Amino acid sequence: MRRNPTLPSRALATLLVVLLAAVAACSADRPELADKAVTTTTTEATTTTEATPLARRAEAKGTSIDIYPDASATEPVRQLTAQEATSAPGIPIVFLVKGEQGDRYEVYLPVPPNGGTGWVEAADVDVAQVDFRIEVALAEHRIRVYENDELVVEEPVGVGRTDRPAPGVYYLKELLQPPDPDGPYGHFTYGLSGFSTVLSSFNGGDGIIGIHGTNEPDKIGQDVSSGCIHVANDVIDRLVNEIGLPLGTPVEILA
Repeated sequence: MRRNPTLPSRALATLLVVLLAAVAACSADRPELADKAVTTTTTEATTTTEATPLARRAEAKGTSIDIYPDASATEPVRQLTAQEATSAPGIPIVFLVKGEQGDRYEVYLPVPPNGGTGWVEAADVDVAQVDFRIEVALAEHRIRVYENDELVVEEPVGVGRTDRPAPGVYYLKELLQPPDPDGPYGHFTYGLSGFSTVLSSFNGGDGIIGIHGTNEPDKIGQDVSSGCIHVANDVIDRLVNEIGLPLGTPVEILA
């Protein structure tokens, strides 16, 4: 398994005010990810089996980017800024790629409404393959992290009560470091692209769904949170410092 102990400094921000404590969000559309086929050779025949699709991320080259309504529109429908798309200064605007046409990419947007998409110019983004994916099984209270098709992390999680995130596909849009590592958000928080449809704000910020550490490890494995996904601090440390999950990693929340 690849290790990435050194994180880009602009992908990690320190929160002056804790922003991430969220409630349920409506389900996002499932992204159409690039397919990768694996060929298996036997003594009798050669067969082709489908591996888990690989995702692509697109990172804006600047602190703002034009969003187009379709692949051929001549005028943008809006300009998305880092201030709108992220929770703290210094975090890049990152998208999960849905598809492409010509010199544009269709991307999932890290702003409400959940599952919204738009088109960006290829010249305005850097695109890279994402080898990781995350599954969160709410009923099982488990998080699983895969590198390609290899399971590299499986741990218990605490999830929301009736305000838990709705099943669907989201992605990691930011990495935040709470000011108090011994506080309720633990050592780190990954902010997801999904938002609460119940509360427009919580603790001073948008109702963003997050995966974060906790100062109540005894409650992991239960329905206790306000909508976020809680993991032990040693688990979030591993995801950040040892594995180095990139922004743009798909997160599938399962019922």
